[in-house]
Amino acid sequence: MRVISVVSTKGGVGKTTIATNLGGLLADAGLRVLLLDLDSQPTLSSYYALSQKADVGAYEFIAFNLTTPAQFISKTVITGLDLILSNDDQGRLGSLLIHAPDGRLRLRNLLSILRPHYDLLLIDTQGARSVLLEVALLASDLALSPITPEMLAARELRRGTLKLLSELEPFSHLGISPPPLRLLLNQVNANRVDSRMIINGLRESFAKVTNISVLDTVVPDRVAYLNAASLGLPAHRIETRQSRERRSSSALETMQALAIELFPEWREAISRLSRYAEVR
Repeated sequence: MRVISVVSTKGGVGKTTIATNLGGLLADAGLRVLLLDLDSQPTLSSYYALSQKADVGAYEFIAFNLTTPAQFISKTVITGLDLILSNDDQGRLGSLLIHAPDGRLRLRNLLSILRPHYDLLLIDTQGARSVLLEVALLASDLALSPITPEMLAARELRRGTLKLLSELEPFSHLGISPPPLRLLLNQVNANRVDSRMIINGLRESFAKVTNISVLDTVVPDRVAYLNAASLGLPAHRIETRQSRERRSSSALETMQALAIELFPEWREAISRLSRYAEVR
């Protein structure tokens, strides 16, 4: 089971949009996908309608070390896409984990319960520095950080997410290294000169940095993602082809490219979605 956390210490960069659409696309490709919502503002938890709701959610799973998946895993209406709901609006879990001896490693230690059932665990996190963000990173084998092409987002990346990863380095003494970081340019308007300058600057900055790289895939600023959220569907089902008015890739093309870049081992299954979309 691959474990990917979608992270940023800055809010509004599109973490939930990326998590929901990436998870939905991979589920449609035939993979077994589990979404874990660790954001106290549970946007991901309400994105997809549920076909079966579990009795409890993320709080009980992590706080009480639950070992029976049916207790805390809900099923969405998307075949192959399950969800652990966020149900900690008062922030109790963070306080508990700060004081627990195994606090920051609690989720990592629970992953063995999930591995037989899923190909991928996607963790959506809060857009702020928190112990739950540290917990997610230490449980992951890859971190994906959406970043919008604006100067403030680039600055926050350095003083927030990158600083946090460096502060997790002492866990290497336990054999647990912080995960590699992949930066995803999101909500990009290719016609803006300042956007192109920031994107080029980011690529140059991390060209030779170990464990940090800027993905080739760029997610354009398209209304299809908003429409998909309103309908509670993955965007690749809403927009399968490039429109005549805009030159940027369709939602299907973009999410496919992202999924293949992150998971080349699943390229064949992901590529088949093009044919699947044509017959929908």
